[in-house]
Amino acid sequence: MTQTETDQQYMRIALDEARQAYDADEVPIGAVVVSARGRVIGRGHNLTEALSDVSAHAEMQALTAAAATLGGKYLSGCTLYVTVEPCLMCAGAIGWSQLSRIVYGASDPKRGYRSFLPSCTPFHPRATVTPGVLEEECAALMQSFFKSKR
Repeated sequence: MTQTETDQQYMRIALDEARQAYDADEVPIGAVVVSARGRVIGRGHNLTEALSDVSAHAEMQALTAAAATLGGKYLSGCTLYVTVEPCLMCAGAIGWSQLSRIVYGASDPKRGYRSFLPSCTPFHPRATVTPGVLEEECAALMQSFFKSKR
């Protein structure tokens, strides 16, 4: 798998969001939505503790912000960069938003969408998925967070 410099650039922005979650004692996952023109139109990090809301995942925050920026719920032509493989809930929302591309860093074998849907995708039929971008950095942040909890 080839990681482009552009993918790494946007994943670093998502990692900055994840670090904000880490600093707030939230599970350190960050996400950004990038328009077809290369502009960040939505960003977010986990806020489940701060909002007492199990649905306040990084992806949901970024999708909501992007939809507000564009003035509509469909994000076709856009790319989501997220530091960890989306869970099943977020994958469903990503599919409904019609994102064209999903890029994630670290896999999540316990709660990632692929562990629940190994033979199909919840995303738009034309969407592409690029896993493993800055995977080591994304995984290290998660490992550091959970190690501090033990």
